Amino acid sequence: MTGRLVVGIDGSPASAAAAAWAGQEAALWDADVHLLNVWRPPVSNVQFSPNPEAYRLWEEDRLAGTARDVRGTYPGLTVTAEQASGTPVKVLLRAAATADMLVLGSGGLGRMSRFLLGSVGLPVLAHSERPVVLVRTPEGSDVAGPDVVVGVDLGASVDALMAFALAEAEVRQSTLRVVHADDVRRMYGYAAPQLDPGLALEFRAEQETALAKALAPWRNGPQGGRVVQEVVTGPVVSSLIDASAGAGLLVVGRRRGSLHVGAHIGPVTHGVVHHAGCPVAVVAHD
Repeated sequence: MTGRLVVGIDGSPASAAAAAWAGQEAALWDADVHLLNVWRPPVSNVQFSPNPEAYRLWEEDRLAGTARDVRGTYPGLTVTAEQASGTPVKVLLRAAATADMLVLGSGGLGRMSRFLLGSVGLPVLAHSERPVVLVRTPEGSDVAGPDVVVGVDLGASVDALMAFALAEAEVRQSTLRVVHADDVRRMYGYAAPQLDPGLALEFRAEQETALAKALAPWRNGPQGGRVVQEVVTGPVVSSLIDASAGAGLLVVGRRRGSLHVGAHIGPVTHGVVHHAGCPVAVVAHD
């Protein structure tokens, strides 16, 4: 990373948490932070709505306050703030295209900020070519450790995810835990719990070998000593959430070129970004 991080700011505690995380991340990378508030006047009945200009000024004030907080915590950072008008998804994607990373806040399932609500957050995740990091509000977060966890699918290319995750582990001087979660029920259905123990061990050994082969090019690099692998058996989403408990960052993928119409990011990534306790980075890959 050599440039800047863009952070979506909407005045919520979740977006303030995203800004704080981005400041820490930028300090690690010696990058700049650009705080972006997308202003759109209320479209409901103006007779019962707050004064639009007062609401805009409130968001502008929260934006300026967040910028002051990040500068105060990281005095050496270049922190800029912008209030832009337009359609939030389009503005955020346009800004993300000029940055190394887009950071958004998330309150988690049932108490999400609007950036993670389907109308904005999911389309951004589905269409951003840059990594998007979702940061939980402090009251919904685990105590973060230094490790980076990346969930990989042996049926897809791991290069984009590994390049991003290994760089994050390197800058943190931490271990990169590569997790492949295999739900045997997808192959054996409801018979999976009664799967012959010997066959189950054989199947797991095959998965371990396949994962080691996929990671071999990354282990041969200068940072290869940071890479450890783990094959877990169980539902993929819950397995990745369990594996990332207490981690500093969980990295998952979003496959490009999906035939699905709309904001489709895949069931695993969708489940993880709604329920994981640590920050989640979503990386587009082929």
